[in-house]
Amino acid sequence: MIRADLADIPTYIPGKRIDNAVKLSSNEASFPPLPAAIEAMGAAAATANRYPDMGAIRLREVLAEHLELGVDQVAVGCGSSALCQQLVQVTCAAGDEVIFAWRSFEAYPIFARVAGATAVAVPLRPDTQDHDLDAMADAITDRTRLIFICNPNNPSGTTITELQFHDFMARVPEDVVVALDEAYFEFNRAGDTPLATEEVHHYPNVIGLRTFSKAYGLAGVRVGYAFGNEEIISAMNKVAIPFAVSSVAQAGALASLDAGDQLLERLEETISERDRVAVALGADPSQANFVWLPGPGAQELAGRLAARGVVIRAFPEGARITVTTAAETDALLRAWEEIHVV
Repeated sequence: MIRADLADIPTYIPGKRIDNAVKLSSNEASFPPLPAAIEAMGAAAATANRYPDMGAIRLREVLAEHLELGVDQVAVGCGSSALCQQLVQVTCAAGDEVIFAWRSFEAYPIFARVAGATAVAVPLRPDTQDHDLDAMADAITDRTRLIFICNPNNPSGTTITELQFHDFMARVPEDVVVALDEAYFEFNRAGDTPLATEEVHHYPNVIGLRTFSKAYGLAGVRVGYAFGNEEIISAMNKVAIPFAVSSVAQAGALASLDAGDQLLERLEETISERDRVAVALGADPSQANFVWLPGPGAQELAGRLAARGVVIRAFPEGARITVTTAAETDALLRAWEEIHVV
């Protein structure tokens, strides 16, 4: 009674959590939502007996104003992950192809294969751990329908340059959609990198993706947004699950957008700690809220840190360590020093 190919589709695995341990295994904020967002979500929870605004009209209007786009160029979804899946649904049929870097966001191949599409993974450049855009362009065929570019990339924290992106787009057919996944946009301090807010004006086939889950501290209520070509956005809204973005999520996102100054203040701590962690661990600079240690031995490292009360994320290609606050950085560095002394 179940599709036979589902047995071969990997299951999304969230970051581990251990009671009373410092959880640095998921790229989430350790601080609570902004005070205004907490208040707004509490008020919205009191009306949870009613369905939310299915079109999230007010949130889309405010986002459109922030993005300097029309409201019909903005879609809201249950986290940017849901919007990634909706993009696959509106661009791909069985046998079509989705290209992405690897390792990158681990849900990309899952979304592709659930839609019956072929997942085409292109390895990161081994020396710099960033997207190999030349190889990704070489991978385009007449079956390619969608390309994901995660910028900054999860889990390597690397970014691409504007020149690299524009050279890449010159090789991408106009009927292939390119998703600029900017889930970590707020942490990015790279001066020379494409921004989806600008690129959607240059390329009708570029769609930007952002989320409130990371910098805004709203991972638990699930709200993200996509923006760009009105025709593509309209198609994405067609395949969205009705009422997917709760009233609580919409209220929290709206209040967060109005408290931008407070957001910037607490982002600075994470960015400062990110640089501190990178130096202490010998990691390359990152433009996200984590650092990346490529190479074998990630599982062993994760186990030794877990035994000392710190949980990180181990992949076959390396270890990703989320960066949060000074206090949690202190705990990480104490555990790091212990395992390198023993």
